[in-house]
Amino acid sequence: MKQIYGSSSNGNLAEATRNIKDPKLLILMSNAKQFEKHVEELAKLFPGVPSIGCIGMSYEKGVCTEGVGVTAFTGVTAVAGALTSVSTMPAKDIKEYEEKLRSIRPEAKNTVCIDLCTGNDAAVLSTVNTVLSHSGVQLVGGTGDGGKVCANGQIYDDADVYAFVKNGSGKVKVYKENMYRPMDEFRFIASDTDRSRYYVGKLNGKSAKRVYMETLGIPESAIAEQTFKNPFGKMIGEDMCIISLKEVSGEGLCCFRQVNDSDVLTLLDLRDLKEIVQDTINRIRSDFSKVSAVYSVNCVFRYLVFENNHMTSDYLNQMGALGSHCGLVGFGEHNNDQFVNQTMTCVVFE
Repeated sequence: MKQIYGSSSNGNLAEATRNIKDPKLLILMSNAKQFEKHVEELAKLFPGVPSIGCIGMSYEKGVCTEGVGVTAFTGVTAVAGALTSVSTMPAKDIKEYEEKLRSIRPEAKNTVCIDLCTGNDAAVLSTVNTVLSHSGVQLVGGTGDGGKVCANGQIYDDADVYAFVKNGSGKVKVYKENMYRPMDEFRFIASDTDRSRYYVGKLNGKSAKRVYMETLGIPESAIAEQTFKNPFGKMIGEDMCIISLKEVSGEGLCCFRQVNDSDVLTLLDLRDLKEIVQDTINRIRSDFSKVSAVYSVNCVFRYLVFENNHMTSDYLNQMGALGSHCGLVGFGEHNNDQFVNQTMTCVVFE
């Protein structure tokens, strides 16, 4: 298989797609002002080609912060679709989801689902996992900006768009990269939570806002920036799930991921960035003798961490040494059945 990426900083879709020939799947990453226009143009440029897309920044050797980016796959079998009404009925279109998966005759070793969501991610992933867990197909994806996504030339709000991709030249595998280590000396039991707002009112029976400030020795005005270095973490099996802070709300904290009463949280601390990326590259190289492509989703908070440390170019060069690497800057990341924050998830194609 082959992955082709093109971009245009001023939103010229023809320019972004000029090197794309005979694609089997397209992923559109556009800006809020031109999204509808780009969806329509892409369908006209490549009629009948399966596609998904969202609003968000894209990257390959550099980051396209405005304009448009397009990733194309060749040498694969692909089909795309949409789950609609995901905020209220995420299972409404699950039969069609299952039928589309069957249509490409998936195999666990060489098939992946790439999805882009508008929200209610955790419920969406729980829903689709009822299908994917039986087939062994892995999933990677994330949340786009602006509450809009597209599939096959149609624009949706309140939806999860997906593409099933079967690699014609080898295996696929999904990876997740965590930039943080747990600060084991801190353990908090959450209470007074509101799942609808991802709100945490208390930690260990005290104001969540006050506990966070006092533990780290920071003023309230520093909380929003501090989450880049010290988000919360929650153990799920052997995995550490990162929970980013969104904002202060009264005496509590609103997060970017749901926290429930009695959840045990810890604080996380930022690790050495170069070392983390190299660890991921080493894992991939140990699993693949040849890499055709890597498609990744990087959280916008991760992007800001790399930017603030003047390491974005170094990061993209490191990942690009694996082979063709490109992706999306998202607002929440998907790794199989997990909805995570401040994380990089990716799929590697042999």
